[in-house]
This record gives sequence, structure tokens and C-alpha cells, in this order.
Amino acid sequence: MQIPIGAEKEFSGVVDLLERKAWKFTEGDGPGIEEIPVPEELVELMETRRMELVENVVEVDDDLVDRFLEGEEIGVEDIRRACREATLLGHAVPVFCGSALQDKGVHPLLDGVVDYLPSPLDKEVLTGLDPKDEATEIQRHADASEPMSALCFKTIADPNGDLTFLRVYSGTLQRGDQVWNPRIRRKERVGRLMFMHAEKREAVDEVRAGNICAVVGLKQAITGDTVCDIANPVLLESISFPEPVISMSIEPASLGDRDKLADLLGRIQREDPSFKAATDAETEEQVISGMGELHLEIITTRIQRDHGIDVQVGAPRVAYRQTLAVEKDIEGKQIKQSGGSGQYAVVNIRFSPLPLDAEESYEFVDSTKGGVVPDVYIPAVRKGVAESMNSGGKLGWPFVGVQAELHFGKHHEVDSSELAFQLAAERAFREVSEGNFKLLEPVMRLNVQVPEEYIGDVIGDLNTRRVAIKEITMDGPLREIDGQVPIAEMFKYAGTLRGLTQGRGNFSMEPSGYQVVPSLVQEKLVKERLGT
Repeated sequence: MQIPIGAEKEFSGVVDLLERKAWKFTEGDGPGIEEIPVPEELVELMETRRMELVENVVEVDDDLVDRFLEGEEIGVEDIRRACREATLLGHAVPVFCGSALQDKGVHPLLDGVVDYLPSPLDKEVLTGLDPKDEATEIQRHADASEPMSALCFKTIADPNGDLTFLRVYSGTLQRGDQVWNPRIRRKERVGRLMFMHAEKREAVDEVRAGNICAVVGLKQAITGDTVCDIANPVLLESISFPEPVISMSIEPASLGDRDKLADLLGRIQREDPSFKAATDAETEEQVISGMGELHLEIITTRIQRDHGIDVQVGAPRVAYRQTLAVEKDIEGKQIKQSGGSGQYAVVNIRFSPLPLDAEESYEFVDSTKGGVVPDVYIPAVRKGVAESMNSGGKLGWPFVGVQAELHFGKHHEVDSSELAFQLAAERAFREVSEGNFKLLEPVMRLNVQVPEEYIGDVIGDLNTRRVAIKEITMDGPLREIDGQVPIAEMFKYAGTLRGLTQGRGNFSMEPSGYQVVPSLVQEKLVKERLGT
């Protein structure tokens, strides 16, 4: 949609290909943007790129294709309409340029959002599920007269009451309404309704289908929750968040701030579902976990800068997992019979590892016959295995990717109980996992962009970090490296990359799953964990 005027430090404006206009970014008071003549050296490039743009987007309209092939000049409004249609069909994606450092390019970008992205009315039907029977689908339309349904997509902790941001998909929501939250199966009352304009808040009495608003008063709704009409409940598709992959300890510099810090971490968790805070049962340390080193650095900076709590943090720790190395059939027993009420349970469970890409991290199968383990005790066996997996045995890292098949067992008419079968299952898993484990480490998709002259040094450094490079491509003057890397190898990489490229390199990472730790690395990790 645009071409830039200047590059890097000299980036000063953009040329709008549709309007054939140039815009210069300004500093200080005022709108921050002003129209200027298109630089002479960019006129030819502008016409070339504009022709490419028109050639691509007219494909969505047969009439425009005919006019284009006949050499007719296509009007700006026709091109804009074709761009919107191409965007809605997924045929094309409008691309704008700018710099977040000084808000350069924000005005044209916002105009592009209005011109090209879909409005709520373009989504004709929204499909949700019936909370009482999740196999039944329910449809809602972007219509103010339909039953109200909305999705909580963000929560912000605020001293005057948490702000819950809602996207209203159907119906009308009014101040003071009672709404239903299907996740917790409870009613909540809407306090104040507001439209948010950056830091400015506009109080309103109602919001309608298609609106985005902030609500004060929803005490238990979290990001991803549905709120809906009590008489016509619906469960909208939630937002999925990956599990944290890195942890570090945190403690206040002053003991007097301990409760204040605990309360603040709880509020941050409500804001950011990819962040977790918990207390280590063994060391009693407060541990925070997130999606990467930078994620946790930003949170600790906010704690100190915005909330005035001085904290001390420990070195980052990777969220390792364990899985079983080989299949084994184990008999677990819990037998205590010494008069009076005893405990008696015997379970025979076949444990086997699941593939790393399995959808479920724990799969329980009951294949018993003849009532050797009564149905009432089956859930206790399932729970016992799950709790033992989560405890992580001697190493403390949770187990994942395990199938447990209960195929035989024994019970006693008087002394058997749910607790006895749970304990027997826990013993069975502890026994099967003793020495029969493989460590798994979180791996990240890695993208590194560096100027050509530094590619050799950067690749040499990546090779020392166990990076599996998939491809190296050209992106203008930059070389782009794509691959996978264990997150344990990427601590402090931002500083290293800056040093190798004189500050001109850039990288990004996102979670990609887990992989088996090499045997030599596993041996080292186990020794460190056990202190041997």
C-alpha cells in the first residue's frame, strides 16, 4: 500500500500508492503528519509498484479485470473497494510501513484498518457451543436484537477496579445488567461501561453488537471467558495460551513488601494468562514463569518501576518435562489390614510413552473386565497416576506424554476405598518412573535477521547453541535465518547478537513444543538437579 521515504535513521515518510501522495512525519505538537510532493527519485518506483498493486487486487472483480486489460485507468475508489474485497476473501494482505519508535506511520495505518479490515457485520454468523451440551452448536449474528454474547479478550488490573475488555458479538449490553459466565457457571453484574480512547475513558450506558468496550465490575471473568445472556447461554471459542517455558525466582528486597508482591503477582496473572506465579513447595521460593527471558524482564521492570516494589530475581530456569523411556507393566499395592478399617487396593497398570506430538499429555485407559476394580474406584486410579506425574518424582519436573492402561487389579469388599486405589496408582507410577525417564526441553522457532556482512559470525554462534537451521534466505539487504533452538541455549542472546552485528541484528522466538534432551546434556542436568 506504501513505499517508504528513506531507510533506517533516515526514514522520514511514506508514499501512498493509491492516492499518489507523499506524507512526511513531523515531531512536536500537531497531527504528526503532513502532505508533501512525491520525491522525484521515487515517482517511477511509485508507478511501478502501483501497477503491481492494481494488477493483483482487480482479480477479485471481473469488471475491473476487463477494464484493466483494456488499458482503462482504474479509479482510486474502485481500487480501494477491490483491496477491501481481496482482504476479506483472504486473497491479499494490505501492508503498511512505519516505525513504532516515534509513532511514524500510525495515521495511515489506522485509516487502512477502517478502509480494508472486516467490520463485525462482515462476519455473518458466529458459531458457539451450548454450555449444557458442548456437542450442540449455537449460532449468533451481529445483531443488537439477538441474545447478548461477548468475549473477554483482555484484563487490566486497575486500582479503581479491574478493567475487563469485551468484544460484543451479538445483542446489547447495558450498565447494571447481570450476565452469565459459562466457565465458572455464575452470574456477574456489569458495573460501569466505557469506550476506551488510549488513556481517556468515555462512560456509556450500553454497547451493541460489534462494539469493543471496557467493563468495571466483573470480578471473576478472566481473559478468554464468555459472558452472555442468562436465559440464552452460549460458550464462544476461547483464547488458547501456550504453557510457560522459563522460570526464575523472585523475592522482595524488603520483607514488608512480601504480601504486596504476592497480591501484585496475582493481578498480573489475571492480566496475562501466559504468565504464572507459584511457590516452590521444597524451597518456599516465589517462582514466576513466562514465555521467555524478555517476557519476565518486562514484568519485573513493571513491578519495580510502576509499583515501587524493589525485587531480587534469581537466574532463569527452563521448564523441563519428563516422559517415560520404555513401556513397563507395573503392579501397585496399598495394603494395610491390622484390624478395624483398613486399606486394600491392587492395580496392574501398563505404562507407555506417547508420541511427542500427541494432542493429550496424559491418556488413561480402563481395560479391566469382570469388575476386578469396581467402577467407583476407576476415577481414583486415574487421579493417582495424574498426581504422581505432576509431582515429577525425585527430579520434580512434571511427566507428560504418558498412557496408563489399567488392565487388572484386586479389591476388598470392606477395606477398599477411593484413597487406597489412588495411593496404589501413585506407587505404581513412582515405580515405573524410577530410572525409566527421558528429559524433554522446550524448543522455540527462531528467526534471525542480520546484514549480509555478519552472517558468518552469527551462524557460527548459533551452531554453538544447538540450533537446527532450516533455511537461510535473502530479505532485501538482510539474510534471514529460520530454525529451531532449545530455549536453554538462548539466555542473554539479545546482547550477544547486538555485539556480533553492531546493533543491526534482530531476532524473534515463539514456542514450538518439546524435544528429547541429548543424553550428555540430560546426565549433566540430572546431576545438577540432585546436587550430586
